[in-house]
Amino acid sequence: MPTTVMWFRRDLRLADNPALLAAVEAARDDDATVVALYVLDETLWRSAGANRLAYLRASLQALDEACDGRLVVRRGDPAEIVPQVVRETGAGAVHVAASHEPYGCRRDAEVAAALDDLGVSLERTGSAYAVSPGRLFTQTGGPYQVFTPFRRAWLEHGWPSPARRPRQVPWAALDGDALPEGPEPTAHLPRAGEDAARRRWRDFLADGLADYPDARDRPDLAGTSAMSVHLRWGEIHPRTMLADLAAAQGDGVDPDAVATFRSELSWREFHADVLHHRPDARTRSLRAVVPDDAWTRGEQEDEWLTAWRDGRTGYPFVDAGMRQLLATGWMHNRVRMVVASFLVKDLHVRWQRGAEHFMAHLVDGDVSQNQLNWQWVAGTGHDAAPYFRIFNPVTQGEKFDPDGGYVRRWVPELGDVAGRRVHQPWKLDTPPADYPAPLVDHAHERRVSLDDFQRGR
Repeated sequence: MPTTVMWFRRDLRLADNPALLAAVEAARDDDATVVALYVLDETLWRSAGANRLAYLRASLQALDEACDGRLVVRRGDPAEIVPQVVRETGAGAVHVAASHEPYGCRRDAEVAAALDDLGVSLERTGSAYAVSPGRLFTQTGGPYQVFTPFRRAWLEHGWPSPARRPRQVPWAALDGDALPEGPEPTAHLPRAGEDAARRRWRDFLADGLADYPDARDRPDLAGTSAMSVHLRWGEIHPRTMLADLAAAQGDGVDPDAVATFRSELSWREFHADVLHHRPDARTRSLRAVVPDDAWTRGEQEDEWLTAWRDGRTGYPFVDAGMRQLLATGWMHNRVRMVVASFLVKDLHVRWQRGAEHFMAHLVDGDVSQNQLNWQWVAGTGHDAAPYFRIFNPVTQGEKFDPDGGYVRRWVPELGDVAGRRVHQPWKLDTPPADYPAPLVDHAHERRVSLDDFQRGR
């Protein structure tokens, strides 16, 4: 029987998946079956952290159940595995959602060339974004470098309605490889899969969206959607979320709440667009802001970086965030900005070192979002925060964790310190003996960073 291949990558779902719909419709036109393929790319498997690998396993298991147990997992180089599956099955086409990150673009070009030798096409339909990266340009024909006009163009461009979920898919039977066990996760991970994503999103729409503008900056509250991990793996498409947001506004939800959340989705798409045009932004600063001699080096860098990674800087709001990351594979967005600012501007450690640690532990680790958000904080990216914007780890904690509940949850050494005093334990009459004194003096390091910035102008 003839077949077509649906190659899943960052779209581990059946609903609102245009590539899958195209594969199913092509199969029905030819009275064919659909091979549900996932290639476990050894390059990505080796470079991903334990938490992300454990979540991926769980998400693939959920997808396999949705595919009636017919998900075919093959391990190896996609440029070899995909053509091999085509030869085994006689498939006439391979359907995918387009990739835009640097590695994915190179991989797809290699696969497309290998398939072309077989006379088979790599059919790209849709992407992981409401508006695919590289589609929007300024009036002068260049890519956007400032977020606000990008968002305006993004909204004006719009996006199609969610694609329907195909029914009674004629999944093909084909042998696959067992999922490797991989390392044990270091964190307690959320439930994975498309059903879990939809449940979490429905719960947020019902109970969290209305309060989102005020609650989203409070790590002591459940004020965010926590949907980043589901977006990372494509268990839900942003187009689905945007349609639901429009429906919620039609049902009377505050338009400001809808606009605020929609803007966060737009930031995700802006960063993807930046990386599409500037793939070197994955590892290189888009612009220099301080002289090269401003960065900490050698043993001092190693010592400070270790303290930051372990949540032992002596600044409770920073340490709570770093420990939350290690314990859960996730960190609240407000805290991500604070801990990143502390590493770059208090400890003078390059943003790349922090981005590497985040990617090693975040379950929602996404190249464009992680790297470009780090560049935003470091002041090196497009439309980034100015380098002289330096987060004060104490006042940030007092403002966004006013009762200290977030700190006490993740820094048990301070569990007996009541109220906002928890943010400055060194001022207590008897500071906790098992919690470190501040690693550096924030006021002094702030002046150093500002001096470095002036030298670099």
